Amino acid sequence: LRAIAMDKTGTLTQGRPAVVDVVPVGGHDDEELLTRAGALEQNSNHPLARAIVQETERRGMAIATADEFEIVQGKGASGRFNGKTYWLGSHRYLEQRGQETPEVQEQLEAMQAAGRTVVVIGNDHHACGFITLADAIREESREVVNQLHAAGIEHLVMLTGDNEGTANAIAKQAGIDAVRAELLPEDKVSAVEELVAKYEHVAMIGDGVNDAPALARASLGIAMGAAGSDAAIETADIALMSDDLSKIPWLIHHSRRTLRIIRQNIAFSLAVKAIFVILTFAGYASLWAAIAADM
Repeated sequence: LRAIAMDKTGTLTQGRPAVVDVVPVGGHDDEELLTRAGALEQNSNHPLARAIVQETERRGMAIATADEFEIVQGKGASGRFNGKTYWLGSHRYLEQRGQETPEVQEQLEAMQAAGRTVVVIGNDHHACGFITLADAIREESREVVNQLHAAGIEHLVMLTGDNEGTANAIAKQAGIDAVRAELLPEDKVSAVEELVAKYEHVAMIGDGVNDAPALARASLGIAMGAAGSDAAIETADIALMSDDLSKIPWLIHHSRRTLRIIRQNIAFSLAVKAIFVILTFAGYASLWAAIAADM
């Protein structure tokens, strides 16, 4: 391997984000934001979705059922409540809807600069507010990145659908070389293809459904086995059953040692046969000696 791409949530981070703050705007309140978000996220297995639903339940709020529920692939979800359409998604999705104002942009950038993941809730007219979440980096991530560099991995890149501010904050803590943020699943595949074209042998490490296509495209797919989705585990070549990133530097050294032993065995076998050929021409060989040499 010469390069490794990694997902952020659940791979470099613990995958257990928690709601830090609920920030309503435009005359809306905390309860409205959380109940709408909880309803739109209750059927999702994404760590951010689970964190929002758990916060709604912790506050004792009833989660309503959304009509005309729709998943916007890689961006968010939408549904109708009491005849009004609400949507939920990323900063990028807010921009695509054309509902970002200078004030909203300023607030979002400040939250993201603090290393927070921001989920935006809005309706057909404007952004209703934000839910900010934080996910702690895994304790071993920094050391693993250092070990990978020491093992000769030339390039380590984070591929994430999260916003750029949060991604950069986590990458800085982990010592990652490069960051590609706000990516859709197909964008991750394109990023891996670029790495393969440049470095030839590339690994992808991930845990979610969104990572599965990139895991399949990489030279080697590695899934987080305990917290990972079925799609990621089935697609990957290797599953880390304990979700322990420190197994990756060990795996690289172990595989190199294995290859070294294979080469030693082949060299020894060829040497023995070469010696026997010389003995044959010298007249010292016999059938039994040939069998012994071959064995």
